[in-house]
Amino acid sequence: MHDDALLNSPDPAELDALMLIIKSFLEHLEYTLGKDKYSATRHDIFNALSYAVRDRMVERWLDTQQAYYNEDPKRVYYVSMEFLMGRTLENSLVNLGLLEQFREAMNSLGYDLDQLFDQEQDAGLGNGGLGRLAACFLDSMATKGIPGYGYGIRYEYGIFRQNIVDGSQVEIPDNWLRYRNPWELDRQEHLHPVKFYGRVVERKDAGGKPVFDWVDTEDVMAMAYDTPTPGYGTNTVNTMRLWTAKSTREFDLAFFNEGNYIRAVEKKMVTENISKVLYPADNVPEGKELRFKQEYFLACATVYDVIYRFRKTHDDLRLLPTKVAIQLNDTHPALCIPEMMRLLLDHYRLDWDTAWEITTKTFAYTNHTILPEALEKWPVWFFEHILPRHIQIIYEINDRFLAEVRKRFPGDTGKLQRMSLIEEHWERKVRMANLAIVGSHSVNGVAALHTEILKESVFRDFYEMFPGRFNNKTNGITQRRWLKCANPGQAALITDVIGDGWVKELYELTRLGDHAADPAFVAQWRQVKRENKERLARYILDHNCVQVNVDSLFDCQVKRIHEYKRQLLNVLHVITLYNRIKANPAGDFVPRTVIFSGKAAPAYFIAKLVIRLINAVGDVVNNDPEIGDRLKVVFLANYSVSLAERIFPAADLSEQISTAGTEASGTGNMKFALNGALTIGTLDGANIEIMEEVGRDNIFIFGMNAAEVEELRRKGYNPRDWYGRNAELKKVLDMIAEGRFSPDNHDLFRPIVDTLLNQGDYYMLLADYASYIAAQEEVARLYLDQDEWARKAILNCAGMGKFSSDRTIAEYAREIWEVEPMEIRPVLEFRQHDGVTES
Repeated sequence: MHDDALLNSPDPAELDALMLIIKSFLEHLEYTLGKDKYSATRHDIFNALSYAVRDRMVERWLDTQQAYYNEDPKRVYYVSMEFLMGRTLENSLVNLGLLEQFREAMNSLGYDLDQLFDQEQDAGLGNGGLGRLAACFLDSMATKGIPGYGYGIRYEYGIFRQNIVDGSQVEIPDNWLRYRNPWELDRQEHLHPVKFYGRVVERKDAGGKPVFDWVDTEDVMAMAYDTPTPGYGTNTVNTMRLWTAKSTREFDLAFFNEGNYIRAVEKKMVTENISKVLYPADNVPEGKELRFKQEYFLACATVYDVIYRFRKTHDDLRLLPTKVAIQLNDTHPALCIPEMMRLLLDHYRLDWDTAWEITTKTFAYTNHTILPEALEKWPVWFFEHILPRHIQIIYEINDRFLAEVRKRFPGDTGKLQRMSLIEEHWERKVRMANLAIVGSHSVNGVAALHTEILKESVFRDFYEMFPGRFNNKTNGITQRRWLKCANPGQAALITDVIGDGWVKELYELTRLGDHAADPAFVAQWRQVKRENKERLARYILDHNCVQVNVDSLFDCQVKRIHEYKRQLLNVLHVITLYNRIKANPAGDFVPRTVIFSGKAAPAYFIAKLVIRLINAVGDVVNNDPEIGDRLKVVFLANYSVSLAERIFPAADLSEQISTAGTEASGTGNMKFALNGALTIGTLDGANIEIMEEVGRDNIFIFGMNAAEVEELRRKGYNPRDWYGRNAELKKVLDMIAEGRFSPDNHDLFRPIVDTLLNQGDYYMLLADYASYIAAQEEVARLYLDQDEWARKAILNCAGMGKFSSDRTIAEYAREIWEVEPMEIRPVLEFRQHDGVTES
């Protein structure tokens, strides 16, 4: 132990606090983990430290739950199939205000806190922006003092780990729970039954009213695991509750009596598969059915739990909307709506009109996509087979709703067909987005353009019928994780000149603009960026064996691999640069390191082929001595929150190049800009609002806008017209098609070229190519003036005030949920309350 820091502490209270931290850490190491300093591994040290931090969270957590019970505020339940939490330790220390105390305590014991942070597994319970947004929202709800809970599934295997083998994505299981999760507490008393299959029996009650009994079901139990979620600069610690599937106690006695014990319990064990994996393979019927069951598993357990909590203090269910707000994060939890109706009708015996009024006033729905293929539709036979009572309720909802549509729009059969909850094609399906809209009192988009497209196109019929339900809530990110934790050098520099108020109120960053022309500040800014680039360059060398030029422009596109996000357009630019350097080896080119990262869905053939193309192009470019360090291409495997925290601070250029009108919002664009990167992007999603905040001169905009995209589609888009009249583009596509980057298999990448030239180039890469290349030339010219580049980067950071998730949550709370912030006062005396501490 290194005692000097402790002995030299001038403040007795500070010394006492440090000694308490050390005592807590050592006790957990010995009594919780059964280790001492001789036998403890580095992971044991991490776990003991995490338990010591969790102890301090639990104190505030119990105070928070007790206050909610005593004061009975309206509460928010945010239901999401994904929560991409990342690592918890550092973020919790920052939010608790204990980072430096714990750093000093661990230093005194000879441990480097930053190295211990790296011991933590990412909680990869999400795929991308949807799950990361949910995580940011939990942080902001606690920070803003909103009584809130997150509800999701505790997947044993999160989003897959991505290996790159011979340039191709290979998926391996992400068993993130293998070595325990020190942040969660199991709640075995919260064990709720979830039914599947069976049949519905109709009978009459004593009063002659119909009663529906769902019988002969196969049951699984949902068990709760709670994770405390602390706010920043507040005593509030809210709860993320994740459900895991457990088998029931019963097993098939018929098999048991035959002496087949294994067969007797086998069927019950299979039920636990529901919470095994985040995304079951949906290219086979079994995978689709499992995903459907996951969605109902979440809906059933959550609605049951919400009503259970409400009924602790209230008997009249008609009061539910005054005390409960349930936010559906996309359509995945939309089954909460018929599940709520089922409980109100069948269990609590309310009449239809009362139950429906309670339901619609309680639920709100956030839409995250305008892509038709991403709007969930489940086969009717799934419901008939797996959820027979729910399809009856959905039919009733649909009949009553379409009767309203007929009254409002008589004779419009097309509108009836489009608005029906049931799609009547060769395979009848339930349209989950339509269900979510009809069953909610609020429908919001997540960027201004996205919401307008919902109103004018995707859900135009519903907007005409329910104009008051539609609203916009532009997404945001939490600056605690994405600047204070991820980029401590830049965070400290900002705090030095404007104070630390920005950590809780991001609009404070506007004051940073006053320093953008200060040469001394610009020089410090550039130095911090260089240090971040050096850190990422070491990571690239360690993991990709590629030496990159730290003085080169770090050009980054990190996000889920999808055709509409147009990583392929970025690759076309890389090959164009390569060809230009090869044609003029003595030319003066701005050095550029192009960094890709992201995962493709396992069954998404073209997306996985794009990953292979990126790596194949990198192999050619990076090993060409004539190119040198003027151009490098790297694909960083296994994109995650912790990897993102390395990339964003080091980025010079942020690639946000989706086809206009396809990206709902994006949050990576916000994280890059907050960390001082300039954006090259289309007028899509939140890019538009970022441009409005940072100024048109401080962002690189290219390509068609959403209206122009639709107009070109309407007129008839022929990608071969663009291919034929642009010599550089033609050469690039011919190189890919002819096997220039796949010498062992000349046809390997031909499907990519076919999608562009022969299958319509749906996302219009060729139409935007020339504009994109011109914008990239503008990028290179500006990068030659490093001070001017840094000035614009500072102004980008200064303009990010709007994009805090704190602002987003405040808007949800005020305009949708109608909830008020609540101050939590710490309970200093021994914890013995008259009430019941809620869990």
